[in-house]
Amino acid sequence: MEKYEIAVIGAGPAGIMAAIAASQNSSSVILLEKNSAPGRKLLMTGGGRCNITNQKPIKKLLNIYPQKNFLKHSFYTLTNEKLLSFFENKGLYFIEEEDNRIFPQTEKSGDVLKILVDYLENVDVRYDFEVKSIVDNFIINDEIMVDKVIVATGGATYPQTGCDIKNYSLTSHPLTDIKYGLVPLISEKDLSDIAGITLYDVIVSYKKSKVKGNVLFSHVGLTGPGIINLSNIISESISYSLLEEEPSADFEIAINLCPDFTREGLQNKFTIDFQSKGKTMIKNYLKLFLTNRFIDFFLDEIGIDGEIQLSRIDKKSKNRLIENLKSFTFEITGFNRDLAKVTIGGVDLDYVNPKTMESTLTPNLYFAGEILDLHGPTGGYNLKIAFSTGYLAGISASEK
Repeated sequence: MEKYEIAVIGAGPAGIMAAIAASQNSSSVILLEKNSAPGRKLLMTGGGRCNITNQKPIKKLLNIYPQKNFLKHSFYTLTNEKLLSFFENKGLYFIEEEDNRIFPQTEKSGDVLKILVDYLENVDVRYDFEVKSIVDNFIINDEIMVDKVIVATGGATYPQTGCDIKNYSLTSHPLTDIKYGLVPLISEKDLSDIAGITLYDVIVSYKKSKVKGNVLFSHVGLTGPGIINLSNIISESISYSLLEEEPSADFEIAINLCPDFTREGLQNKFTIDFQSKGKTMIKNYLKLFLTNRFIDFFLDEIGIDGEIQLSRIDKKSKNRLIENLKSFTFEITGFNRDLAKVTIGGVDLDYVNPKTMESTLTPNLYFAGEILDLHGPTGGYNLKIAFSTGYLAGISASEK
């Protein structure tokens, strides 16, 4: 039977970083990956460009996360400056885009992965190795005996990357409900006619929760940053766990198509414009507020003839226009689960030491990345979790 000091399970961003960090203090580290190559999900992030982190000041960064108190130590252990210099030392530099998102200058996630793999020179890496059991004293698959284990097997989304709901049963650790996160929504209505249209900087709401961002229409529903960030709030509000069942979703969302205007502001503008531009057809007038290709769909949905002139629109129709510009609703029938970007839920943080990532129930067992009950919105926030918790787990396991 082979023996190692530390085994890391999962060669995603958290697992690779854990193995690299552990190898700084230990010459006996093995990284086990069931795929034939590492980092499959990493290659998909940021549309293949790899939004590696978010460059907000660390205090503002932490405030983005529901689990900020748990993440604090790991974020200060592996700061953004330290993370980026890790790659810059090997010649890969970065650019900052809107909302402090950080991408490699080459805009290729493969370049990020290549450097990570280069840092594994002191790690024994095994591909096509599926961990099926971890028994007492950390014997893996009756083949490998280790002193310590770091579990970084990812979440339940994108199973083609190696993520699998079964990974949660590798240990007997307590779990929270496992749910879809950052997931597009399926609409009750066929949206084929407006597929590909983007609404920019609108406000999307679900009950009392609101998110600002772009909304993109697909043939089956709605996506884009505004929608997928709101989906975390929606998914958390619904009672279900993928360990037991698929969610039953039937709810309504609303889009504020004119967030820069109040209802009163629109009312006043309409009063003035409908008089001064009375011969203008409503479908042309709405170009002031809406994306051109969206206007016909919008007017059909609210039952107003697009060719009617402004001067001929009655008070009831005017109020209907205002109401729908401020709150245009869609009936949602489910989550587009095949496109969920992250997993909500996982290993219960109440039983993990945030200063080491070690289990408080099982000594020498560590967790990192998406397997933990940690998640953030789009914009580099989830890779930040993976790298920081992976680094902390690796350092902690190798120092004790």
